[in-house]
Amino acid sequence: MSVGFRAVQWNRDKLVYDGILLAGVALYLTAFIIIARQIDPAKNLADVIDHWIRATGTCAFLMLTVILSIGPLARIDRRFLRLLYNRRHFGVLTFLVATTHVLLMLDWYWVQNALPNLAAELTKWEDYGKFIGFPFKVLGIGALLILFLLASTSHDFWLMFLTPRVWKFLHMALYVAYGLVVMHVALGMMQYVHTPLIPIMLVGGFTTVAALHLIAGLRERKLDRRVSGTGWLAVGPPSSIPDQAARIVTAPSGERIAVFRDGNAIGAVTNLCAHQNGPLGEGRIIDGCITCPWHGHQYRLADGCAQPAFTEKLITYRVRVERGIVEVDPTPLPPGTPAAIVAP
Repeated sequence: MSVGFRAVQWNRDKLVYDGILLAGVALYLTAFIIIARQIDPAKNLADVIDHWIRATGTCAFLMLTVILSIGPLARIDRRFLRLLYNRRHFGVLTFLVATTHVLLMLDWYWVQNALPNLAAELTKWEDYGKFIGFPFKVLGIGALLILFLLASTSHDFWLMFLTPRVWKFLHMALYVAYGLVVMHVALGMMQYVHTPLIPIMLVGGFTTVAALHLIAGLRERKLDRRVSGTGWLAVGPPSSIPDQAARIVTAPSGERIAVFRDGNAIGAVTNLCAHQNGPLGEGRIIDGCITCPWHGHQYRLADGCAQPAFTEKLITYRVRVERGIVEVDPTPLPPGTPAAIVAP
């Protein structure tokens, strides 16, 4: 977490995850090419390359759709958390597929001695004001540049160098890339390849991503329990907090606070993991430590400090039990301040 650069360490779960990803991509591309050759047999090398352009392009779009669906799915159902842990591997593979798509497009122009035509398409400035005839390839190039930026900063070194807040803001650009890809396909492939499968893919993918985010957002809103006033926030009886888990309360400022219970010990920390701003309140206490559900980073309940030799510290909050009700002071304490209590 805070020990500088470390090489990627593959464990069994990562190997299985990556193996399934690679097998899925290979299966999709193989199936696409076989079906394309049956429906529209290639007449020359350019046609062969065109089949691969379509295969890699649609594959990259579907992969982006899945990536953007994993986050809300994990919030809706914890069983999807296994997909979330190594989602960055998914993103890097998507960048590689998208890069292959662009290289194949360049090859398509090359075998026809038409590279100057591509340059002319991208620099015909009056076409940028059109809908039909818009230089849609520039949208794909823009999406690829964003994917390159995200893939090149996917390692934890960049997460810690940029700080979690900046890193997370940067990687939210994935939504911009997705929008560019949707417009790239809508203004390009959908206008030149007349098949209902393309609009079905676009509308279905976009609708799925939007619906899952809306459902997850509504679920998150139900978890927000704002308490008016400037006093302590009532959480409930100690038994209302699941053992070795948390309840989330929301301060008047809007800050979410995760109140954990480990037997009789009760502590409150920020709901944001210091690693990647993951939702700590959705995690559990494992081996006596608060464990983030996203990547397994752990912090002591007593003071919000990571285990040695890591140095991350969480903001903590004072807690008390008044008339059998656990209450939290919404005023944050400095990170690493001991604040947990033992309930009577």
